[in-house]
Amino acid sequence: MGKALTKTQIIAKLAETHDLPKKTVHGILEELSTLAYKNAKNGFTIPGLGKLVVNNRKARMGRNPQTGAAIKIAAKKVLKFRVAKAAKDAILPAKK
Repeated sequence: MGKALTKTQIIAKLAETHDLPKKTVHGILEELSTLAYKNAKNGFTIPGLGKLVVNNRKARMGRNPQTGAAIKIAAKKVLKFRVAKAAKDAILPAKK
């Protein structure tokens, strides 16, 4: 398994593929992430890749792993990324 691409490598590859300056591609990526952060609470979709959604977790009982004592875990909001079906199909082999 190879290494994950760094931000610099992604920018270089996109710039080379589309004949754009690296500075322009960097600006586009920064704007995309800023847009995603601002709109994540409403659900932000990148077509063909996935969707950012806010999920509400209910309060629950848990255990302290050191002492084994029961503790109450408060309700909270968490950010999740749901991978698009097209991305799953492209990366993972189909089940038989």
